[in-house]
Amino acid sequence: MLSDKIKNQIQQAYRDYLEAKGHKARVGQRHMIATIARTLGNIKQGTEGERLGEKHVAVVEAGTGTGKTLSYCLSTIPIVKDKGLKLIISTATVALQEQILHKELPSLLEHTDYSFRYTLAKGRGRYLCLNNLESFLGAEEQSTEDMFAGLFEQHLAADDVNITLYQEMDDKLRDGEWDGDKDNWEGIIRENDWRRLTTDHQQCTNRNCANFSACPFFKARGELEIADVIVANHDLVLADLSLGGGAILSDPKETIYVFDEGHHLPDKAIGHFRHEVRLQQSISWLKQLDKNLINFRQELTDEVSLSGQILLKIPQQIQSTINFVQYVQQGIAPFIQGLGLDEDTRQHRFEFGVIPDELRQLAYSLTMSYQKLYKQIETIQDECKKVKQNEGMGITEETAENWLPILGVILGRLEACVELWKLYSAIDDQTYPPNARWLVLVGQGLEQDVELGGSPILAAHTLRMQLWDKCFGAVVTSATLTALNEFHRFNMRSGVPRESEYLRVISPFDFANKGTLVVPSMDAEPNHAEAHTKELVKYFNDHIEKDLGSLVLFSSRRQMEEVAAGLKDDLKELLLIQGEQSKRIILDAHKDAIDAGKGSLLFGLASFAEGVDLPGKYLTRVYIAKIPFAVPDDPVEATLAEWIQKRGGNPFMEITIPDASLRLVQATGRLLRSETDEGEIHILDKRLRTKRYGGQLIASLPPYRQI
Repeated sequence: MLSDKIKNQIQQAYRDYLEAKGHKARVGQRHMIATIARTLGNIKQGTEGERLGEKHVAVVEAGTGTGKTLSYCLSTIPIVKDKGLKLIISTATVALQEQILHKELPSLLEHTDYSFRYTLAKGRGRYLCLNNLESFLGAEEQSTEDMFAGLFEQHLAADDVNITLYQEMDDKLRDGEWDGDKDNWEGIIRENDWRRLTTDHQQCTNRNCANFSACPFFKARGELEIADVIVANHDLVLADLSLGGGAILSDPKETIYVFDEGHHLPDKAIGHFRHEVRLQQSISWLKQLDKNLINFRQELTDEVSLSGQILLKIPQQIQSTINFVQYVQQGIAPFIQGLGLDEDTRQHRFEFGVIPDELRQLAYSLTMSYQKLYKQIETIQDECKKVKQNEGMGITEETAENWLPILGVILGRLEACVELWKLYSAIDDQTYPPNARWLVLVGQGLEQDVELGGSPILAAHTLRMQLWDKCFGAVVTSATLTALNEFHRFNMRSGVPRESEYLRVISPFDFANKGTLVVPSMDAEPNHAEAHTKELVKYFNDHIEKDLGSLVLFSSRRQMEEVAAGLKDDLKELLLIQGEQSKRIILDAHKDAIDAGKGSLLFGLASFAEGVDLPGKYLTRVYIAKIPFAVPDDPVEATLAEWIQKRGGNPFMEITIPDASLRLVQATGRLLRSETDEGEIHILDKRLRTKRYGGQLIASLPPYRQI
């Protein structure tokens, strides 16, 4: 039961915050605070503090302008403090993460009597690995790196290594002017330069590393231990959960999660369990591994040691694995006949994700073979780690230090192969949705290869087992969680417990008077691309006002480029096209033009339909080229559609239309970003008027004035 003490604390903090900011209480915001506090505060606990029951998740769709960040911070922080838990606030975008970290949480501390510590959690990839830095600043270690170049896809030739940058980094680290966090480096870092300096959980040797006490990543990890609130992102949370939970972040059973921009969570989860492997590339890599491990044998001081004995057996295991991959190449030959004749026929998808028994049996053999190879390499890695405790045999401390990160890379590659072949060898449980499985012809000529891919079609079961069942409590919120005004699609994709608390908080914006929806009469349907593109060019040339801030959203890069080429010269002078520069630079240039009293015209794709915040005069016109239906040839979506149809459903009405509804709400949401904003939205797709589902899509939008 939510105690009176916590309830009063939340209410008082809300009053104090509003008074300090000069704001008035919002009905929707109060409902959101109450719903979250009631859901989390009423969670029953056992004698050991463990959660009892299933009613521990609140799903809240909060329209733009409702103040959802303040709502969930106000309602969750007192509860985690009272129960001795951690609060993890997870976002999908860096922009929101920075807003929470640098604006919302400091403001809450300043204007309320709340007392809490917070920090930012990042993956290892954002931090410098001191071992890697030293290896590039020392000639002796560099030779080892060159020797193993074939095992590292991110390898750089010696003359590509930016030694000047690395020396500058080393100097600033020694002088205490930099903490090893990429985001805190003042200069520009090329992706290749940075990638060579980072590590992952496989390569990192943790306490066995000579630089452990000074490691930037583990120093940052120390802050997580004492923080009450941890700001993270969905990828990092999912990575932690995939390792069992508690490996990077706090233990799920001792954590309340808030997933802001929560509509991204199901797709992010699917991405974590999607695997791809190229066959010929695998063979080449295994052969390179076989050659390179000879160097390790030569560095051993005792060949009869455990590592020496394993290294004698590995060549046979590698050859066995290569043989199985070659058998797979032969087995899939019938499926790749006819592929590659054009760009539209380079993929074969297995219906319902079902592959032939022969291929599945080969996949099982490959799973076993890769797992055996993985265990052999892992045993050698363990022996290297024992050297630090003076327990390893046949390996010098210097050799162990050089080889540990290399073995970590090898294990990471083997682990990815195991996961793919495990997915291909499994017979899907008919109780749950199947896995999608497909193959794609990649490359040309001598570089041609076949890539096998596999993925769950829904993340619901995985999220249920790894997140919802394990966590103490959770809040999922976003401006777009419903599709066609219902939570059904999100529930199907996310697997949130049926007993969850649901709430829709309507945006306080005056859509009817501030926003106008225009659906002009068009002759061509978007599936007639050439005619539709010509019509778009004419419409934009006739209707775009040169002195305003305008955004045009496309579903196709080709159409975007063709329309751009057809614009009249005075509009081309205002044009900023996504992809020509970074997103931040383009948006800054757009704002600069508006600030200077000029007009600006942005052309963008899907990523500009979400997360772009251009309030006031920066954006008063939004043009949407067509209904944003999903790409029809995606193998995961196609398998999902098959599965729904097999169960007697209608995939177009159950998936395609709801997803398009959600994307359309996101796209139109670029217009009104504050209560004083106003402008027009033009959707140039006649199907909104001519198809039955067009009325459903319009009805799912905010109540704009229509003309």
